[in-house]
Amino acid sequence: MLKIVITPRKSTYSLTIPAHYIGKKVEVLLYSTDEFLENKETNEKKPSDFFGTLSVSEGEKFQKYITDSRLEWDRNI
Repeated sequence: MLKIVITPRKSTYSLTIPAHYIGKKVEVLLYSTDEFLENKETNEKKPSDFFGTLSVSEGEKFQKYITDSRLEWDRNI
């Protein structure tokens, strides 16, 4: 695997492909390292952000489903 971090000075960049990659499928990704930081900060949610999204009856049904699913783990197959 080959990874390099660059700061381009022009809109074009030339790559030298290592010999052992010739004839193989390779993947080239281009993204700004700032993109991940921006997305992470805006998408972080706390559990309290979801308070009230389920009704009490829906929550009880969901909890019963989870409990039943966990009981199946101990089943002798």
